[in-house]
Amino acid sequence: MFPPLPDQVPLLPLVAWMGALTVKHVLADFIFQTNWIAIGKDRATGWALPLFVHTLGHGVLSAILIAIAAPHLLWLAVVDFVIHGCVDRAKGIIVSRNGLTGTSPVFWWLIGIDQALHHLTDFGLAIVLAIR
Repeated sequence: MFPPLPDQVPLLPLVAWMGALTVKHVLADFIFQTNWIAIGKDRATGWALPLFVHTLGHGVLSAILIAIAAPHLLWLAVVDFVIHGCVDRAKGIIVSRNGLTGTSPVFWWLIGIDQALHHLTDFGLAIVLAIR
Protein backbone atom coordinates (compact mmCIF):
# COMPACT_ATOMS: atom_id res chain seq x y z
CA MET A 1 0.00 0.00 0.00
CA PHE A 2 2.75 2.44 0.95
CA PRO A 3 5.58 3.19 -1.46
CA PRO A 4 9.04 2.01 -0.39
CA LEU A 5 10.62 4.16 2.31
CA PRO A 6 14.13 5.54 1.99
CA ASP A 7 16.92 4.40 4.29
CA GLN A 8 17.01 7.83 5.94
CA VAL A 9 14.28 10.19 7.10
CA PRO A 10 15.01 13.91 7.50
CA LEU A 11 14.99 14.61 11.23
CA LEU A 12 13.55 18.15 11.33
CA PRO A 13 10.45 17.35 9.22
CA LEU A 14 9.95 14.12 11.19
CA VAL A 15 10.06 15.95 14.53
CA ALA A 16 7.81 18.73 13.21
CA TRP A 17 5.20 16.28 11.91
CA MET A 18 5.35 14.20 15.07
CA GLY A 19 4.84 17.34 17.15
CA ALA A 20 1.93 18.52 15.02
CA LEU A 21 0.26 15.09 15.04
CA THR A 22 0.75 14.79 18.81
CA VAL A 23 -0.98 18.14 19.36
CA LYS A 24 -3.74 16.99 17.00
CA HIS A 25 -4.06 13.78 18.99
CA VAL A 26 -4.31 15.56 22.33
CA LEU A 27 -6.97 17.89 20.94
CA ALA A 28 -9.08 15.13 19.40
CA ASP A 29 -8.64 12.48 22.10
CA PHE A 30 -8.82 14.65 25.20
CA ILE A 31 -9.83 18.29 24.66
CA PHE A 32 -12.64 17.74 22.12
CA GLN A 33 -13.79 14.32 23.35
CA THR A 34 -17.02 14.64 25.30
CA ASN A 35 -18.38 12.15 27.85
CA TRP A 36 -20.94 11.11 25.23
CA ILE A 37 -18.11 10.12 22.90
CA ALA A 38 -15.79 8.60 25.52
CA ILE A 39 -18.49 6.42 27.06
CA GLY A 40 -20.55 5.86 23.94
CA LYS A 41 -17.79 4.50 21.72
CA ASP A 42 -17.06 1.72 24.24
CA ARG A 43 -20.65 0.50 24.54
CA ALA A 44 -21.81 -2.88 23.27
CA THR A 45 -24.62 -1.18 21.32
CA GLY A 46 -25.08 2.38 20.13
CA TRP A 47 -21.33 2.83 19.70
CA ALA A 48 -21.24 3.66 15.98
CA LEU A 49 -22.23 7.34 16.07
CA PRO A 50 -19.98 8.35 19.00
CA LEU A 51 -17.08 6.45 17.42
CA PHE A 52 -17.73 8.03 14.02
CA VAL A 53 -17.85 11.53 15.50
CA HIS A 54 -14.63 10.88 17.41
CA THR A 55 -12.71 9.44 14.47
CA LEU A 56 -14.07 12.13 12.17
CA GLY A 57 -12.51 14.69 14.51
CA HIS A 58 -9.15 12.95 14.11
CA GLY A 59 -9.56 12.76 10.35
CA VAL A 60 -10.59 16.40 9.97
CA LEU A 61 -7.77 17.72 12.15
CA SER A 62 -5.28 15.54 10.26
CA ALA A 63 -6.71 16.76 6.96
CA ILE A 64 -6.27 20.38 8.02
CA LEU A 65 -2.62 19.83 8.96
CA ILE A 66 -1.85 17.85 5.83
CA ALA A 67 -3.73 20.24 3.52
CA ILE A 68 -1.60 23.12 4.77
CA ALA A 69 1.79 21.46 4.38
CA ALA A 70 1.43 18.47 2.06
CA PRO A 71 -1.91 18.55 0.20
CA HIS A 72 -0.78 15.82 -2.19
CA LEU A 73 -0.85 13.45 0.81
CA LEU A 74 -4.34 14.35 1.98
CA TRP A 75 -5.34 10.69 1.67
CA LEU A 76 -3.30 10.07 4.85
CA ALA A 77 -6.10 11.77 6.81
CA VAL A 78 -8.38 8.92 5.71
CA VAL A 79 -5.74 6.42 6.86
CA ASP A 80 -5.67 8.16 10.26
CA PHE A 81 -9.49 8.11 10.43
CA VAL A 82 -9.71 4.38 9.65
CA ILE A 83 -6.87 3.21 11.89
CA HIS A 84 -8.06 5.34 14.81
CA GLY A 85 -11.55 3.91 14.45
CA CYS A 86 -10.28 0.32 14.33
CA VAL A 87 -8.08 0.75 17.41
CA ASP A 88 -10.82 2.46 19.41
CA ARG A 89 -13.46 -0.08 18.40
CA ALA A 90 -11.21 -3.00 19.36
CA LYS A 91 -10.71 -1.39 22.77
CA GLY A 92 -14.45 -0.77 23.04
CA ILE A 93 -15.26 -4.39 22.30
CA ILE A 94 -12.90 -5.59 25.03
CA VAL A 95 -14.25 -3.01 27.49
CA SER A 96 -17.92 -3.77 26.83
CA ARG A 97 -17.60 -7.57 26.69
CA ASN A 98 -15.73 -7.67 30.00
CA GLY A 99 -17.68 -4.95 31.81
CA LEU A 100 -14.51 -2.98 32.43
CA THR A 101 -14.58 0.42 34.13
CA GLY A 102 -12.05 2.90 35.41
CA THR A 103 -11.82 0.90 38.63
CA SER A 104 -10.20 -2.04 36.83
CA PRO A 105 -6.44 -2.13 36.19
CA VAL A 106 -7.17 -3.92 32.89
CA PHE A 107 -9.18 -0.91 31.73
CA TRP A 108 -6.16 1.32 32.26
CA TRP A 109 -3.86 -1.17 30.53
CA LEU A 110 -6.19 -0.99 27.54
CA ILE A 111 -6.09 2.81 27.62
CA GLY A 112 -2.28 2.64 27.59
CA ILE A 113 -2.21 0.16 24.71
CA ASP A 114 -4.78 2.26 22.84
CA GLN A 115 -2.67 5.40 23.24
CA ALA A 116 0.54 3.59 22.27
CA LEU A 117 -1.10 2.31 19.07
CA HIS A 118 -2.34 5.81 18.24
CA HIS A 119 1.13 7.27 18.76
CA LEU A 120 2.68 4.53 16.60
CA THR A 121 0.15 5.40 13.91
CA ASP A 122 1.11 9.07 14.18
CA PHE A 123 4.78 8.11 13.98
CA GLY A 124 4.15 6.13 10.80
CA LEU A 125 2.21 9.04 9.31
CA ALA A 126 4.97 11.45 10.35
CA ILE A 127 7.57 9.31 8.56
CA VAL A 128 5.57 9.28 5.33
CA LEU A 129 4.90 13.02 5.59
CA ALA A 130 8.54 13.81 6.36
CA ILE A 131 9.90 12.01 3.29
CA ARG A 132 7.41 13.35 0.78
